[in-house]
Amino acid sequence: MTLEAWSVFVAAAVLLCLSPGANNLMALTNGLRYGVVASLVAVGGRLAAFAVMIAIAAVGLGAVLAASELAFQVVKWAGVAYLIYLGIRALRAPAATALDPAVAAKAQSLAAMARKEFLVAIGNPKAILIFTAVFPQFLVAAEPALPQFAVMGATFLVTEIFAALAYVISGRCFAPLLRERASWINRISGGLLLTAAGLLASASRRA
Repeated sequence: MTLEAWSVFVAAAVLLCLSPGANNLMALTNGLRYGVVASLVAVGGRLAAFAVMIAIAAVGLGAVLAASELAFQVVKWAGVAYLIYLGIRALRAPAATALDPAVAAKAQSLAAMARKEFLVAIGNPKAILIFTAVFPQFLVAAEPALPQFAVMGATFLVTEIFAALAYVISGRCFAPLLRERASWINRISGGLLLTAAGLLASASRRA
């Protein structure tokens, strides 16, 4: 992969990673409720899911999901259902869990947060479409594909970390403004997750 092609890919990755989506809205929600450190640790679940997807795309199996309408719809609606479930749980959560990150962390382990990030990421068919449709555009035909996928995959994951950090910090900045109205944090969290479900439901294979 040439330096010029990599530079263009970096610009594309930044735009893709910063765009609003299910996982970024979850990072915003986690930052709002649980603080920066716990939320960033949870992002590891998302990175693990994306790493699996990139590996699948690199060996060509991702094309099957990208080409299959049935597989796409099954993955999409499973993801939508999970986000709706999380959104309803957030709306019904006691206000006390939104009041203090230390209190919230006791009710939500880091493993559980990371698992949610993983499930939301792995259940988003738009991600596999990025890896199967966007990545190949930057491949140099004269060079082996796997090393190039590895470079792009590593670059994308690093970019994703910084994008998630931006959302987490944004969410955390809103928390002090809502400290006196703790129940609003749960309402905003639930609303963001339900919004993410709506965005995912609108996804199509042409996206």
